[in-house]
Amino acid sequence: MTDADATSEPGPLSTASRDIAEVPAVEIISTAALHLMSAAAVNLGLAADLPDHKDLDEARSLIDSLAGLLDAAAPSLGHHHAAPLKDGLRSLQLAFREASSIQDEAGQGPGEKYTGAVFPTASGRG
Repeated sequence: MTDADATSEPGPLSTASRDIAEVPAVEIISTAALHLMSAAAVNLGLAADLPDHKDLDEARSLIDSLAGLLDAAAPSLGHHHAAPLKDGLRSLQLAFREASSIQDEAGQGPGEKYTGAVFPTASGRG
């Protein structure tokens, strides 16, 4: 078998790489953000099938990671893609505040070094 023969038929890894190469960055970033959001929601006790599960340390790490990702990726995402992800992040930050028995100082909550302090609005809707 020559080198030419080895490269003429794509193997499973080269096929996977080719598939990934065809996916726009905005979709990969959005998918990663959704995974972080889902995991944070579960750890905040927001999953319908696991409502008693709460791990605020894990939720904090996931929300921090999500905020950092969105902060770094905002220019690439554009408003159309970034706005709903940022809304989801804010909802998780507010849910964290609600779930936490010891409140963080303003600007010290999960992800707030990227987003600024997050507090519920006067209407109570976040």
